[in-house]
Amino acid sequence: MDAAQVAAYFRGKNVLITGATGFLGKVLLEKILRIQPDVRKLFLLVRATDDESARRRVQTEVTGREIFQVLREKHGKGFEDFIEEKVCPLAGDVMYEDFGLDTAKLKEVSKDVDIIVNGAATTNFYERYDVSFDTNVLGAKQICAFANKCTKLKMLLHVSTAYVSGEQEGLILEKPFMMGGTLREGTHLDIESELNLIKHTQIELKANCATDKAERKTMKELGLKRARHFGWPNTYVFTKAMGEMLLGHLRGDLPVVIIRPSIITSLLKEPLPGWMEGVRTIDSVFLGYAKQALKFFLVDPNTIMDVILHLVNVGLCGVFSGRYNELSGKYRLAMHLIKLYAPYTLFKGRFDDMNLERLRKAMEQNSDGGEYYFDFDPKKIDWDDYFYMVHFPGYGLNAALNKRCT
Repeated sequence: MDAAQVAAYFRGKNVLITGATGFLGKVLLEKILRIQPDVRKLFLLVRATDDESARRRVQTEVTGREIFQVLREKHGKGFEDFIEEKVCPLAGDVMYEDFGLDTAKLKEVSKDVDIIVNGAATTNFYERYDVSFDTNVLGAKQICAFANKCTKLKMLLHVSTAYVSGEQEGLILEKPFMMGGTLREGTHLDIESELNLIKHTQIELKANCATDKAERKTMKELGLKRARHFGWPNTYVFTKAMGEMLLGHLRGDLPVVIIRPSIITSLLKEPLPGWMEGVRTIDSVFLGYAKQALKFFLVDPNTIMDVILHLVNVGLCGVFSGRYNELSGKYRLAMHLIKLYAPYTLFKGRFDDMNLERLRKAMEQNSDGGEYYFDFDPKKIDWDDYFYMVHFPGYGLNAALNKRCT
């Protein structure tokens, strides 16, 4: 397998992408369009009231962003026509059966789709349990159900997270979750019971005329409580693990691939080195330190830095994402944040990457000179150069571009 074969694989294919308005979704969409302009159609499932609203949202939040500037320069005045020909926005939501698509649209998409990339997720550690469950658990279930209706499907790619492993120590092997499995000995997870618990809690809150604020707090605390009961540190990784369980249980003969990236930072090379959106993950620490607002953060100096590269996937497990000086005097909030982030800042595990290494070697052995576009070997990266010459300057670059776009 070489770069040319990877690009050729998408020629004439129809791809359904969920989560396309997110950071990773934009990068994936742009790259497919750039390396394989002969892709047949890219269906983008986005939350919107109708397809026209979905089209406007994609135009504003996705193809109108600066990451598409290389494609804009390449196609010139024909860029909008190219996007209209290749990109088909769909108004829908992964949490609904058939994504809420009407019968005609459902028939068209399920008949044509070759590849599904499920990147839709809520990644907030302290998200409401019902919200996280809808997207990360029920969403995975609906994706699987839809995939089974696709007559020519060749692959269902599901984006999860490396941290479904919880707080394990030592070498963490890549292995699938079994239904009912947990990270705490003596417990058994019943996903249907979790859904019923959510519904029961919602009914109780309504019966007690709970305020919106009280409802949010209750549902957030419920998610953390259930996650920790079964051995996961937060609602995000707990619900992502349940999503993986459902995929494994319901997949049948579907060709399913689950990828588990660690922490995703800015782009390393193309199309726009240093590009990112907003302040992401470890960047709150960097910015806080640069602005002299953060004088210290929770860290274990013996923590091993585990790096997995996809675009630039950096497993920085030794930093605390927060600004402690702003929490001065707010002990309860500080302790809450410590509980949320300590599993990562004090992480003692190392992720097994043998599958990724096999893929990398296959690409290297069959290199045709196009590996620049698919290089994910972290050993080739000069990390000092990346952070000081690419990533950090990206703050100023993106701030300027975002200001100009508003």
